[in-house]
Amino acid sequence: MALILGIDPGSRTTGFGLVRESAGRCEYVTSGCIRLGGGPFPERLKMIFEGLSELIATHQPHILSIEQVFLARNPDSALKLGQARGAAIVAAVHANLQVHEYTARQIKQAVVGTGAADKTQVQHMVTQLLGLSGAPQADAADALAAALCHAHSSALTAQLGGGVLGLRSGRVRRR
Repeated sequence: MALILGIDPGSRTTGFGLVRESAGRCEYVTSGCIRLGGGPFPERLKMIFEGLSELIATHQPHILSIEQVFLARNPDSALKLGQARGAAIVAAVHANLQVHEYTARQIKQAVVGTGAADKTQVQHMVTQLLGLSGAPQADAADALAAALCHAHSSALTAQLGGGVLGLRSGRVRRR
């Protein structure tokens, strides 16, 4: 059994979602958003770190699954997103969590079946996969999707014997 914390980082709102994975099935634990407002940016980073540290201390997850930075049209936005990710990753590493990163495309592919899915499709599929009574807020749904992506990816890796197509330690294993 693994408790997976998914994070959708943002400089104004950071979504989080926690799922329990056991025997290939995922169960909803909690989700929500850390709303950061418009204060000084260093203070917002502190809020991300402290909010996630508190969440980690309360729920004791084993794994952090987080979306990788994508190239944004606005370089300033991409830099702020990277720093928000950094604050989240430091909170996880500080608590000795395993950290796994996935692209937005990988997350959408794992949850919706297409890497080009929009936010409403992600919300719908997260609601269906976790049997929720209503759709979570978009940032929380994206975080839950990140957690589900890791659960699906780790299950596939286990089925393949620890490595995709027999890759282990950088060597191709002949079959």
